[in-house]
Amino acid sequence: MGSQARVFCSLLFLLQVLAEPAENPDFHLAGDYLLGGLFTLHANIKGIVHLNFLQVPKCKEYEVKVLGYNLMQAMRFAVEEINNHSGLLPGVLLGYEMVDSCYVSNNVQPVLYFLSQEDYFLPIQEDYSHYVPRVVAVIGPDNSESTITVAHFLSLFLLPQITYSAISDELRDKLRFPAVLRTVPGADHQIEAMVQLLLHFRWNWIIVLVSSDDYGRDNSQLLSKRLAGGDICIAFQAALPTPQPSQVVTPQERRRLKVIVDKLQQSSARVVVVLSPDLALHNFFREVLRQNFSGVVWIASESWAINPVLHNLTELRHTGTFLGITPHSVRIPGFSEFRVRRAQARPPASNRTSLGATCNQECDTCLDTIKSFNTILTLSGERGVYNVYAAVYAIAHALHSLLGCSQTNCPKEVVYPWRLLQEIKKVNFTLLGHHIHFNQQGDLPMPLEVVQWRWLLNQNPFQSVAFYCPTQRQLKNIRRVSWHTPNDTIPVSTCSKDCQPGQKKKALGIHPCCFECLDCLPGTFLNATADEFDCQPCPNNEWSHKKDTSCFKRRLAFLEWHKVPTIIVAILGTLGFLSTLAILIIFWRHFQTPMVRSAGGPMCFLMLTPLLVAYMLLPVYVGPPTVSTCLCRQTFFTFCFTICIACITVRSFQIVCVFKLARRFPRAYAYWVRYHGPYVFVAFMTALKVGIVAGSLLVTSASPTAHADPNDPKTMILSCNPNYHKGILFNTILDLLLSVVGFSFAYTGKGLPTNYNEAKFITFCMTFYFTSSISLCTFMTVYEGVLVTIMDLLVIVLNLLGISLGYFGPKCYMILFHPEQNTPAYFNSVIQRYTMGRD
Repeated sequence: MGSQARVFCSLLFLLQVLAEPAENPDFHLAGDYLLGGLFTLHANIKGIVHLNFLQVPKCKEYEVKVLGYNLMQAMRFAVEEINNHSGLLPGVLLGYEMVDSCYVSNNVQPVLYFLSQEDYFLPIQEDYSHYVPRVVAVIGPDNSESTITVAHFLSLFLLPQITYSAISDELRDKLRFPAVLRTVPGADHQIEAMVQLLLHFRWNWIIVLVSSDDYGRDNSQLLSKRLAGGDICIAFQAALPTPQPSQVVTPQERRRLKVIVDKLQQSSARVVVVLSPDLALHNFFREVLRQNFSGVVWIASESWAINPVLHNLTELRHTGTFLGITPHSVRIPGFSEFRVRRAQARPPASNRTSLGATCNQECDTCLDTIKSFNTILTLSGERGVYNVYAAVYAIAHALHSLLGCSQTNCPKEVVYPWRLLQEIKKVNFTLLGHHIHFNQQGDLPMPLEVVQWRWLLNQNPFQSVAFYCPTQRQLKNIRRVSWHTPNDTIPVSTCSKDCQPGQKKKALGIHPCCFECLDCLPGTFLNATADEFDCQPCPNNEWSHKKDTSCFKRRLAFLEWHKVPTIIVAILGTLGFLSTLAILIIFWRHFQTPMVRSAGGPMCFLMLTPLLVAYMLLPVYVGPPTVSTCLCRQTFFTFCFTICIACITVRSFQIVCVFKLARRFPRAYAYWVRYHGPYVFVAFMTALKVGIVAGSLLVTSASPTAHADPNDPKTMILSCNPNYHKGILFNTILDLLLSVVGFSFAYTGKGLPTNYNEAKFITFCMTFYFTSSISLCTFMTVYEGVLVTIMDLLVIVLNLLGISLGYFGPKCYMILFHPEQNTPAYFNSVIQRYTMGRD
């Protein structure tokens, strides 16, 4: 045997010699297969002081833990029930070896005891596949720190370990802890249940108190990580001082507790989350009572949520409302009676030899202590015991499968721990209405409950008010809570009051829960589900009032038929169309007369036809603009004006040419007449205008646009391209030049015969067209909206009237009312007088 083996065996022998066996049948039951049990019957949060000495700690010197003893009785009850009243393991007896782990103080020695054989020796072997330890499985311990310590030993032998209340998420790591299973949900579920409880009651401003140990640090980290989204803020977090083994408050501890309670009183937060074992809370709550602090909601973690000793401090009812997260309560038939019988009857004398026992298998005061809590344990429904009960039954079902039991008999075979572990992971059965099956992480997803502390006689001291389902990660079935507030109203714990609808939050300081409320401006709205801290702008076609939570469609503004300006312009356009049509008919009927010939003859119809078509297309300005109507506005009307003005210009030039230039340039005039110069000129001007308009369309789109009315944001103006005025100015440049040229020729011929002197009419037409076009472009640069559309339409109608009536009207007047002047003889006499006058 090597030196390491000798040292190891010597240590075990020393433990055996130093341990004084305390024989108590509560801790041992002989059987074919033994189960190990680790329970906290006594507790001391500073129990590690014994490590300075080479001895096992004496747990009976610490404070009795009522719940720990109750859980141990649950294991005894389950084993005896399986042995006596169940066909699960027929012909086979389960036994147990239970040891007081006294919280974290006594973990290693019981593990070595469980792993060793009957002779207390744990042999060093290369392969433990066929090693049979004292127990086939271990149930416990109750806290994560002890469970991890024990698991490091048991996992080396793949000896099954089922913990009933250790919630650390580290235990889910199956590479480190392959033999650990749990009948309680993990810490993340406890934290999630807490957070959903806070969100349900709209508490977003909380205080967190944690113990100065791994439990407090680990759970506070989980809580901070869960609250990272900003829905709930922590006003402050404080670590509770670790009490002395004697629970005597030292001056330093009292100062720290006083500082913490003072901060609680000064804080505006009215919800206190306490993540701590119960051992660290006795002195704290005594300080709370001493300072008469009240009016808060206490949220208890599972470690003290159903602690009967703390609940016995009945003065705590005046400090506020107590809510806690605890495992789901399942009433076990017959257990309360079993526990009460055990408490009322002293245990019989043990028949074990001293060599069969180990340290800390005694609890002299447990029976007396548990008697005083019989009522509260019974009324509370024996909370927590089902987790131990289910763990025993899970092992029993695994043994049933491993041994190949029938309904009447089970063969007694050697059970190797690693094979039993495989069977436990596969168990799948129903126990008292609950499905027992471990998931891949070794957890049994049992529900959690939210309980409220009550102090009414003959009522459940831990009244269930909500359930949490781990598989769905959802808090449900929330019932009414009796609040310790005036009028039984739900306490408010917020850093800032909720903003009104349509108000955004502006953060104050580092906490997103502390903010001031600002109204959303017109044109913006608050989408609280997307972002509570910023108002969203409305889409272009929508608008909103101040403090709106949604936008509404803007009123669309465009030229409508029922508006008075539209009706007036329509009447003018109708009159213009009818008058132009009448002119066309008059000119057609008097086509061969000198008056029509002097006005241009066939060219008159080239002018009148576009004018009539332009009148008919005036409705494109009324109604919602479209691509076709905008295109028509920007192209067709300017073509009509170009043709008319080009005809007027060439007519002015032709009259001057006949009377003044024909004699000087006869050949040029002959070419002009022979090759139809007037029509070539009009065609050339029209083609040039087509190129100008095409270029304009490439620069300014004809697509209609919508933009807000600057004077009325609730209105959306529908119009053609906003650069429409630039396009009009660009398109009318040629027309303006032609009007100037036509005006110049007309002015040059002012001395011609009266029948051919059209200077006054052309000057009127061209001057009106020139000034109106320039005025319209200037108006468009200053104003926008429907007013611009009506002005554009009005200018077009007036220009059409100016050409049709200003140019053709006087001639129609002469044709209709002075027919004697519409004869060849009259025209010849006029020409002769003009010629004789020049000579």
